[in-house]
Amino acid sequence: MHRMKKLLDLYQQWKGAEPANVQQIPGGGSNRTYYRLTDNNGQTVIGVIGTSRDEDHAFIYLTEHFSKCQLPVPKILAKSDDLLRYLQTDLGSTSLFDAIRGGREAGGRYTLKEQELLKRTIRELPDIQIRGARDLDFSNCYPQAEFDVDSVLFDLNYFKYCFLKATELDFHELKLEADFRLFAKDLTTETSDSFLYRDFQARNVMIDHDGNPFFIDYQGGRKGPYYYDLASFLWQASARYPHKLRRELVYEYYNSLKNYIEVPPARHFVNRLSLFVLFRTLQVLGAYGFRGYFEQKKHFIESIPPAIQNLRELLASSTTFHYPYLMDLLRQLTELPQFQQIEATPSRADGYKTTEINPYKTHPQDGPATFSKYDAQGPLVVRVFSFSYTKGIPEDENGNGGGYVFDCRSTHNPGRYEPYKQLTGLDEPVIRFLEDDGEILTFLDSVYKLADAHVRRYIQRGFTSLMFCFGCTGGQHRSVYSAQHLAEHIHEKFGIEVRIIHREQNITQTLPAEK
Repeated sequence: MHRMKKLLDLYQQWKGAEPANVQQIPGGGSNRTYYRLTDNNGQTVIGVIGTSRDEDHAFIYLTEHFSKCQLPVPKILAKSDDLLRYLQTDLGSTSLFDAIRGGREAGGRYTLKEQELLKRTIRELPDIQIRGARDLDFSNCYPQAEFDVDSVLFDLNYFKYCFLKATELDFHELKLEADFRLFAKDLTTETSDSFLYRDFQARNVMIDHDGNPFFIDYQGGRKGPYYYDLASFLWQASARYPHKLRRELVYEYYNSLKNYIEVPPARHFVNRLSLFVLFRTLQVLGAYGFRGYFEQKKHFIESIPPAIQNLRELLASSTTFHYPYLMDLLRQLTELPQFQQIEATPSRADGYKTTEINPYKTHPQDGPATFSKYDAQGPLVVRVFSFSYTKGIPEDENGNGGGYVFDCRSTHNPGRYEPYKQLTGLDEPVIRFLEDDGEILTFLDSVYKLADAHVRRYIQRGFTSLMFCFGCTGGQHRSVYSAQHLAEHIHEKFGIEVRIIHREQNITQTLPAEK
């Protein structure tokens, strides 16, 4: 109660009044306690009560430094003299972890929207790692200023004592220690002036209303190699990112990194990254071993199988690791009977990208164009239908006959499988089925290119109506998915009014024009 009163006193000093409402909110893995403090106008801030002055000092120093660099982090609004209490801006309640929950729970079948959130986030990471490190005084970092050999050996031994020994696998400690020392030397051989976030994971990224990522909980950061955070994020065991998506995210990061530093050649980058993936995997298994085997926490025990699967895939890759005894021991580890009933990696979910197409421009030598009675009436309204071919193609109410009818029946039909028979193309399980299969994405890629060019030209001409129709057998799965996604694509790209009519489902929706 005494600590809480001090936090409320800090709020009153800053705001000039007591908060109208105080609500405790879930915290992270530290001992800090978080509260959402609301004033009489409904404006909120986050109040934090800490237990470690050094840890709080690190967070406050880093946050104030990153804020000066205009990085996407919360702002410190007020802080107590002993730094054990502070107020920061409220970034909302939606973390990236929450926003991509569906893909995680579907075993790694991430929708296109979820994939785009991941890409946005990974493109922002070099900003805080490189730009955030400029003029940063790393002596303020906690508990240490730099990633070094000692910290690597500490984590490798944590893996040995808390996980490896718990499996009762026989091994030669001196041979293993020799490989550990060589591994630690390789991990620290390249000097780096970047900021190592240390705990870069989906739970520590908040998503605002526009889908923009904001970073939190970097108080354990230090000077170190940027590969670590990338490995930590993309090889997080529970996320189960498909191989293709993970490769795309590495590509997004690599290209974003080019905006800040001269990047190493791609082959060197991938080889260095693989070293950190191996290190991070062993580090995570050490933590899971301690929390799971020793503290008997169910969540961590359940996290071990996917982490072992990550290790198995890494050992099966073409990467060559020069630690023969360690590699042989890890292969034996993945072959232990208790780790054999591990679910295979989910099918790969293919993503796709639209292509910008320049609209046709007339040549001056052609002279002035003639116009139809439909020209310059505007604004354009697009209607997108889904329908069943057995009930006929939707009629054009406007009488100009403009538009397209696309047949979706050449693509894989989820309606043939019992789990999807009562669902539609708006339901997550169907969306994941179609995107994981990939045929509908190839189909829509061509549709998008055609639609983009047509909509752009109709806007230029000032036409008022355009119609797209998607038909399939029952007007329930493929056509509904295609119509909904084209409608949202057109609305997002052009900002015009789009009306969606899922005829057989009796569902209509209007996406209003942006003002």
